[in-house]
Amino acid sequence: METATQERELVIFHQFGKGKQKQITRTNNCVIYTRVSTKEQADNNMSLVTQRKVCNLFAEKNKYHVLGEFGGTYESAKNDERKEFNRMLSFVKRSREKISYIIVYSVDRFSRSGANAIYIKEQLRKEGIHITAVTQPTDAETASGSLQQNIQFIFSEYDNQLRREKCMTGIKEALLRGEWVNATPIGYDSIRINGKRILKVNEKGELLRQAFIWKSQGLTSNVIRDRLKEKGLNIPNQTMSHIFHNPFYCGLMAHNALQGEVVQGTHEALISKDLFLKVNFVLGRKHLIGYKCKMENHDVPLKSFLVCDHCGANIPGYIVKAKNLWYYKCRTKGCNNNRSAKFLNEQFEKILDYFSFNNPELQNLFKEEFLVIYFKHNKKQDWAIV
Repeated sequence: METATQERELVIFHQFGKGKQKQITRTNNCVIYTRVSTKEQADNNMSLVTQRKVCNLFAEKNKYHVLGEFGGTYESAKNDERKEFNRMLSFVKRSREKISYIIVYSVDRFSRSGANAIYIKEQLRKEGIHITAVTQPTDAETASGSLQQNIQFIFSEYDNQLRREKCMTGIKEALLRGEWVNATPIGYDSIRINGKRILKVNEKGELLRQAFIWKSQGLTSNVIRDRLKEKGLNIPNQTMSHIFHNPFYCGLMAHNALQGEVVQGTHEALISKDLFLKVNFVLGRKHLIGYKCKMENHDVPLKSFLVCDHCGANIPGYIVKAKNLWYYKCRTKGCNNNRSAKFLNEQFEKILDYFSFNNPELQNLFKEEFLVIYFKHNKKQDWAIV
C-alpha cells in the first residue's frame, strides 16, 4: 500500500521531468523528389523520367503511399536554395497527412552541399521524416545507417568540388586565350566560323556605343536610358550601370576564374579603352562633388570611435561651414543625437587624465602592455555619447 501511494504521488511530479521523447507517428506516406542539374543529364540514365520511374517502383514495392512528386527541373545542387527543393520541404513539413519518407534516386539527387545536407537531414529526422535513396539502400533510422548516409552526402560534395575545379580550370585556360566562355553580352551576336565562336557587335551594340559617348559627355544614366528607349532599346537601370562598368566593351575580360586579373579578349571592342576610362571617371566623380571624406581629422579624432547612447550606431563627424564648427552626429534616422566636437573632445581628454602618470619606467611598461593587448584583440573600445 505504501509503495502504491508513493507511485501515485510521483505521478504529480512527472510534469517536471526532463528528457521526454517526442512521440512521432510513423506512416507509409512519402513524396518523390527528382532533379538533374544540366540538360546533358536528361539524355542518360539519370534522366528525370528514369528517376521518377525507379522511385515509383520502389514506393510500390514497399507499399508506400505517394502524396506528391517534386522536382522535374534542372536545378543545381551546389546549394540548397532551390525552388522545387524548398517547395518539397515545405510540403513535407506542413502536410496534414503525416509524411515519413522522401524518396530520391540517389543521395546526390537530394543535395551535394555536404555538411548543410546533413543538417537538413537531421532536422527532418527530428520530425520523423527520413531520406531514402533507391540506389543506395541504407537504414537511416539506425546510427550506422545514418553515418553511412552522411558519408554519402560528404562524398557527393567532394565529387561536386572536383568537377567544379576541372570546369574552372578549363574556363580559365579559355579566358587566358582571349575566348569568352559565358553568355553573350548585350550588344553582341555569337556566331560560329569553322567551329569557332566569334562575338560581333550588333545593332544594339551600336546604340550602346553611343550611350558610352553620351555618358562621357556628362549625361545621366536616366537620360541615356530614355534616349535608348526612344530608339527601341529598353535597358533597366541596374543593367545600364553594369554595362558602363564592364571592361568587356573595351576589349578586355574580367571573370571570377581569373581571380582579380583582367585579360585581353579576342572579341571585337565596342569602344576604346580611353573612352571606357573616361566614362568610369565620370561615374566615380560624383562621389567627390560637394564634400570630401577625410579618414583622419584632428578636429574630430573620435569619429567612428564613439557610439550613440540612444541606438548604438557609430558616430561620424561633420563641419558646419558657415560657423566653421565641428560636430559629432548620429546618422540613424530619427535619432538626432548631435553634440559639439569641442565639448566631447575635452570630455575625452579629462577621462584620459585619470590614466596619466609621470613615471617614465611605468610609462614604457604600460605602453608595451597596451600594444600586446591591442594586437591580441585587434579592436577598439567604443565610447558612448552621454
